[in-house]
Amino acid sequence: MPSRRLTAIASVALAALLAGSAWALPTFNEMRRDFRPSDTLVLDRDGEPLQRVRTDATVRRGQWVALADISPALRTAMVLSEDKRFYEHSGVDWRAVSAAAWGNVWNTRTRGASTITMQLAGLLDDDLRRGGGGRSLTQKLGQTVTAQQLERNWRKDQILEAYLNTVPFRGEIVGIDALSRTLFGKAPHGLDARESALAAALVRAPNARPALVAQRSCELMRAMAPESKPDCEALDMFASAALQRRSFDASEGIAPHLARRALKEAGPDAQSVRTTLRAPLQRFALGTLQRHLRELRGRNVEDGALVVLDNATGEVLAWVGSSGDMSRAAEVDGVLAQRQPGSTLKPFLYAEAIAERRLTAASLLDDSSAQINTAGGLYIPQNYDRQFKGYVSVRTALAASLNVPAVRTLVMVSPEAFARQLRSAGMPLAQGGDYYGYSLALGSAEVSLLALTNGYRTLANGGRFGETRFMPSPRAATRAVQAVEPRAAFIVGDILSDTNARARTFGLDSVLGTRFWTAVKTGTSKDMRDNWAVGWSQRYTVGVWVGNASGAPMWDVSGTSGAAPVWAEVMGYLHRGETSRAPAPPAGLVQARVRFGDDLEAARSEWFIAGTEQAVFALSPDAPATEAAPRITAPSNGTIIALDPDIPPTRQRVRFEAEGRGLQWRIDGKPFARGSSAQWLPWPGRHRIELVDARGQVVDEIRLEVRGAGVVAGAKR
Repeated sequence: MPSRRLTAIASVALAALLAGSAWALPTFNEMRRDFRPSDTLVLDRDGEPLQRVRTDATVRRGQWVALADISPALRTAMVLSEDKRFYEHSGVDWRAVSAAAWGNVWNTRTRGASTITMQLAGLLDDDLRRGGGGRSLTQKLGQTVTAQQLERNWRKDQILEAYLNTVPFRGEIVGIDALSRTLFGKAPHGLDARESALAAALVRAPNARPALVAQRSCELMRAMAPESKPDCEALDMFASAALQRRSFDASEGIAPHLARRALKEAGPDAQSVRTTLRAPLQRFALGTLQRHLRELRGRNVEDGALVVLDNATGEVLAWVGSSGDMSRAAEVDGVLAQRQPGSTLKPFLYAEAIAERRLTAASLLDDSSAQINTAGGLYIPQNYDRQFKGYVSVRTALAASLNVPAVRTLVMVSPEAFARQLRSAGMPLAQGGDYYGYSLALGSAEVSLLALTNGYRTLANGGRFGETRFMPSPRAATRAVQAVEPRAAFIVGDILSDTNARARTFGLDSVLGTRFWTAVKTGTSKDMRDNWAVGWSQRYTVGVWVGNASGAPMWDVSGTSGAAPVWAEVMGYLHRGETSRAPAPPAGLVQARVRFGDDLEAARSEWFIAGTEQAVFALSPDAPATEAAPRITAPSNGTIIALDPDIPPTRQRVRFEAEGRGLQWRIDGKPFARGSSAQWLPWPGRHRIELVDARGQVVDEIRLEVRGAGVVAGAKR
């Protein structure tokens, strides 16, 4: 017994002797600066939080909380529990030391002599941390010296603030912010007396059973308000529930997908990461997408994605990677996922044809049944509504999103040239143009929403391509590269902004029409798996995708009922206080009045690349017919017809053409149709097609084969 007393007295004497010695300690500001939460905040361009992401799995530590933002009840409970004379002593509570020493002599239980300042000293220096068997004599002496040094250099409020932010509570939880959010689901400033007492009790016994924690909490509540009578039984149930709660999610916010990319870009040591996003816009875009998808319930669609770009800088202003809780694949980033873009590639195709002077905006294209021989068989494109419009201008074909004219245009341009155009606009296709063939006109290649939207930004910028960025950079923006001929880009934009031109398919009052200038295109991939709306205004480019991350087809979701309403709402939000004017035409464009023969379309003023303008567009008059022997002109003998698996079999037709009069068609010996042309519902197998004249004589015949699978070319709009 005497030896214990001597040891305690010697410890006190040595601590007093060393109290004035120098000790290497950080300043309060240094400690706060070096504090590392277990979570990293991803911020918008103005510093508003977008997402909180856990980046340290070894500990659960929240943000540093200023003392003024911590509940007064918690501060009171912590001082009463850990250091009643905190505001009186200078780091060491000598009265408590004496009591502890006397208790050691008589082997009685007393409260420990460690003050809040001494505990903080142990938290600041790894060498002073308490081990499994308690602190050694050397550690206790060092803790005493450090505590006195702290009191000489730090204010009391700084000591208490640092302590509350670094003290371990329970399990992996360190600091009051993590504790408040994990056990109580609230910020530290909102803790009431009961929650504060429970928090303070955990410091003394972090791993105790809930019943012991509740008992200690009840004692603290009596000390905090002597006149009150706390309900200890209710506190026991409250403690049991709180200690099992884990409401501090590993990640929360409104931009989880972008946050992951930003953290990867910033590196592991970043405490916070600033991005180019606008938090209010991000919040509106996410809410709009989720609301619209809820309205589409019952149509087998649960996912969506959205991105907004600044035309001038390429900065990402909104990045919604998924529909969140509505999705069964919420971790999939729809902004970067590779999907078939449908008809949204058509503007780049027509831009290439116009740039090559193969077409003008007023040129006439035949929207009728087309049969194109390919290596895989006969490719027969269809329009979205399964109907043909006859001869239409390029303006109408693009704005109304007609498929057959697009395929005919690709035949002129060639798939490989079109693929090069797409790559130069920032859409790196996985294969060469010849791999996709003529289905590339209808979006059979896969691109990401980000790349596609930036491609439209290229059109918005007069054909100049530039990279996107989602983090601020002091460096100048990447130099733009001319990817699309500027006059062609302007003409395409003018077409996509033309409400009258798109009326054939979308009507005059579709959701695509805005009260300010915009150019927009929709697209639907094969079997309605993906639906898109991408377009731009004077300042912004917005891209929207809806569908299913699993690739499952949607039910009855069209270009104007899927992504387009979301696109229109986001554009409206962006321009609620901003105007958008049509771009000025670049040099080398002329505007001329045109009219169309046979009243195919109404006369109008049209844009042309200088040198390509003409006043009248009409079909060539038929040359005087000469009597020729009747013959089958299409399809050719030996044709292999590949049925399109994405078009219902009853909607597919093969068109037979012949020269001559009074003709009759027979298929496999059975009469089929009369006239110089006929449409046939194909079925798999080998067939003999005969052309019979008015006398009943077979004047020509061909053989063809129909296969049950072939080139995929779904209806797209």
